[in-house]
Amino acid sequence: MATNLRRLLSASSTHGKKLPVSFSSCRNLCVCSTESITVTASPRDGLETSRGGNVEKGFLRWRNGGGTYHSSAVIDSSALVEFGAVVHEKAILGAEVHIGSNTVVGPSVKIGPSSKIGYNVSVGNCCIGESCVIHNGVCIGQDGFGFYVDDHGNMVKKPQALNVKIGSRVEIGANTCIDRGSWRDTVIGDDSKIDNLVQIGHNVVIGKSCLLCGQVGIAGSAEIGDYVVLGGRVAVRDHVSIVSKVRLAANSCVTKNITEPGDYGGFPAVPIHRWRRQIAEAQILSKRKP
Repeated sequence: MATNLRRLLSASSTHGKKLPVSFSSCRNLCVCSTESITVTASPRDGLETSRGGNVEKGFLRWRNGGGTYHSSAVIDSSALVEFGAVVHEKAILGAEVHIGSNTVVGPSVKIGPSSKIGYNVSVGNCCIGESCVIHNGVCIGQDGFGFYVDDHGNMVKKPQALNVKIGSRVEIGANTCIDRGSWRDTVIGDDSKIDNLVQIGHNVVIGKSCLLCGQVGIAGSAEIGDYVVLGGRVAVRDHVSIVSKVRLAANSCVTKNITEPGDYGGFPAVPIHRWRRQIAEAQILSKRKP
């Protein structure tokens, strides 16, 4: 097949003949895994391709990995953009960045050196520091959940126009969602580690070296200090603050500000010794005869 195509192309260039219609509309005709022939579309389409990309719309094929990138994106030559990934306009990818298949890097997103983005990730309206790991299925930078009821009883969406800022050496587990800010940027501090299936609302600020276990939910505009540990399924209500060096037991719910470092648990969250006393008293009462 490859030989026949070469003869056909050679004959066309030598004798001034046009390619058959069946070939004139092909895009990046692949002969085998190590060889490809790019055939420009016919003028009636108004489209051109270069390495499998759409030149008219500004998208080209990245040579290292086969992904698609916009011509205005700034990508370091050492970056790997896997096949099926898309890097949109004015995005910036640093050295040794790895973008997995089917991941979408939105317009003007910045990703620092040595960061690794997994498969099926969506990142937009954000900047990511160096040496971060973003696991499969993560969504960063989508609109937060903000609505109000107007004078006519209609549900109206609040503008969500700001960004997400993720520090360096942050790891974010699979299928975690981090919303963009509305009145301030959503921030994840350096060296923080986030487990799978965590929800972080808009305007949340998380300090450095925090640890968030699976299914944690943090409502909008909460503020969390440094070295905070949230056990599995901890809930933090909106607009509360948690001081640095706090640990919360699994299934706890923070309903008001925590101003002293230490261990907390329960619903609502209280100092750990009070929570344990509450559990013991409840068990004693349940065992008493009526």
